[in-house]
Amino acid sequence: MFRIIALASLSLVGTTAVAQSVDRVEYGPRPYYLIDRMEDGPLKQKLLSCSGQDASPSLFSIGHRGAPMQFPEHTAESNLAAARMGAGILECDVTFTKDLELVCRHAQNDLHTTTDILATPLASTCATPFTPASGDSSATAECRTSEITLAEYRTLTPKMDAADGAATTVEAYLGGTADWRTDLYSAEPATIMTHAESIELFRALGAKFTPELKTPSVEMPFNGFTQQDYAQKLVDEYKAAGIPASDVWLQSFNLDDVLYWIKAEPAFGAQAVYLMDEYDIQGYSPMDPATWPNTMAELKAMGVNYIAPPTWMLVTLDDEEIVPSELAIQAKAAGLKIITWTIERSGPLVNGGGWYYQSIGDITNSDGIMYEYIDALAMDVGVEGIFSDWPATVTYYANCMGLE
Repeated sequence: MFRIIALASLSLVGTTAVAQSVDRVEYGPRPYYLIDRMEDGPLKQKLLSCSGQDASPSLFSIGHRGAPMQFPEHTAESNLAAARMGAGILECDVTFTKDLELVCRHAQNDLHTTTDILATPLASTCATPFTPASGDSSATAECRTSEITLAEYRTLTPKMDAADGAATTVEAYLGGTADWRTDLYSAEPATIMTHAESIELFRALGAKFTPELKTPSVEMPFNGFTQQDYAQKLVDEYKAAGIPASDVWLQSFNLDDVLYWIKAEPAFGAQAVYLMDEYDIQGYSPMDPATWPNTMAELKAMGVNYIAPPTWMLVTLDDEEIVPSELAIQAKAAGLKIITWTIERSGPLVNGGGWYYQSIGDITNSDGIMYEYIDALAMDVGVEGIFSDWPATVTYYANCMGLE
């Protein structure tokens, strides 16, 4: 049985203290809220029929930085919440400090929005000091993990990822949390983690692992640390912890990182995930193979087995029906497995859903569309798993549909 561990102390420096186990995964009210807003039909009836069933973890449900819709991302608390909602795989985005230690942060240069660094003496280390808003210019700052040591990193307090661009003071700048999120679980300090500590925690929670090697903000090599050293150090921390390669899905937006793992660490490389950001290429369209830098067959021939495009790249509309995109069709034809990101990152969907819903924006006018989207990704595209900022939503669907 999957066992969720409640920690007696969420200080992960050294050892993890286990106080008690919780044998029950719980959804909370959100899945039912979303189902209630669906249009009547077979999918709604199927999902309603699963109301009250016992919840269980699923590898189909992936915690995106934990559960950051309400908890500070990449903290022990955020990941504990994700596991309690049944996320069978948990994520640590990995970057490095000045002394080349691996830590969990979404980006090497996000400390000014995800921690209190600007309100501490470490503000003096920031690559771009805080500059208040003035006239038409927004407030700015940039603070990097690579500018501080691990010991200094541990002194920071995580917060919800946000900043107020209209701020004229540091205190105001550190606010800005979206009104559909909350600071309720940031009132007391959350627990910042190294990558090694995330391995320790996720194993204790009974979850599997999907670390993402983040693109450095500094020029590589950095203090003699090459990109390949960086990619290898990530793998080495799993090997040192005795984690089998079959439990790890390494990720990178850098195709060269994925190809390095395939060649240098084939056991881990077999499940390495190429995160696709081709949408940044001018003229790119997931519906037009002529705009793709690599065909799906070419990626497969390179040894890539998993791709992870954002949700919108995998679907399109056919007379208001959500159907697979050309990218999804060709990926499956090439034998590629697909993971996608990110559900529950868009806020209320009454106004079209924004970036993650752009390919189905014409029919996105209610939170009730979310399970139709998930169903199309699962059943029509055939994705292996879905990242979510609130994993209960995906866990409920996976349990109801019998997805492991």
